[in-house]
Amino acid sequence: MTPATVRLPGDGVMLEGDAYGDPGAPPVLFFHGGGQSRRAWAGSARRVAEAGFYGISVDLRGHGGSEWAADGDYLLAAFGRDVAALIDRFPLPVTLVGASRGGQAAMVGAPQRPGAVRLVMLADVSPFLDDSGVDAVRAFFRASDAGFASVEAAADALHVHLGQPRVANPAGLARAMRRVDGRLFWHWDPRTTDPAFLHPPSEGETLQAAARALRCPVVLVRAEHSEIVSVKSVARFGALTPQLRVETAANAGHMFTADRNDAFAETLLRHLGPPTP
Repeated sequence: MTPATVRLPGDGVMLEGDAYGDPGAPPVLFFHGGGQSRRAWAGSARRVAEAGFYGISVDLRGHGGSEWAADGDYLLAAFGRDVAALIDRFPLPVTLVGASRGGQAAMVGAPQRPGAVRLVMLADVSPFLDDSGVDAVRAFFRASDAGFASVEAAADALHVHLGQPRVANPAGLARAMRRVDGRLFWHWDPRTTDPAFLHPPSEGETLQAAARALRCPVVLVRAEHSEIVSVKSVARFGALTPQLRVETAANAGHMFTADRNDAFAETLLRHLGPPTP
């Protein structure tokens, strides 16, 4: 199934995505995590389309083909406003799926459109994060600041800092990178990695307020060996969001969706049920 490239308005930025399936079917929007792009969810978006949904994998603001924020706003609240703006584009209730940063964006955006969200499904993200685990993400961004001499070096950074399996064929990473003065940089706005945007105290407050306000069904798939979401944090999440349902991705780390896309899609479809409006 070949995707169609779509451009959708966020909150003051144009967002780009890959769309699979029938645009008239119930929409499922996928949001990637840090160090990723919309391609991270390609397998899942394709699978839900095969099951009768309209799957769209979206580049977050400042990432991939989406516009960079002219005002440099990459706080979590801005990502949440983008998600809310996307929800407005669809006449049918929307399912939001997100990993890491994308999951946070979905969590914050969903309560802004009560009644318009069918399900929120999160891949290893909670309102309460282990800051020592976030340090690994910060280290990845620091390692990326100066660019890379080769795609092989970029693959090493993904493996070392984000715990992703070493890419067997790093040549494919070139699609997610841009060349500047002979160096390879990830296709994101460098301002997104400013320390001010990487889990500041205000972010926890934003996430906890969103968790309290969520009324739609919420499913968390927690990585068994998560460096960011602890068992204790899941319990605290459930206290804020009583309808929360939790599943465990066995023998997996935080960025597990990178190599378990299809398996994650099957879990999602089980919770979605048939593609009826």
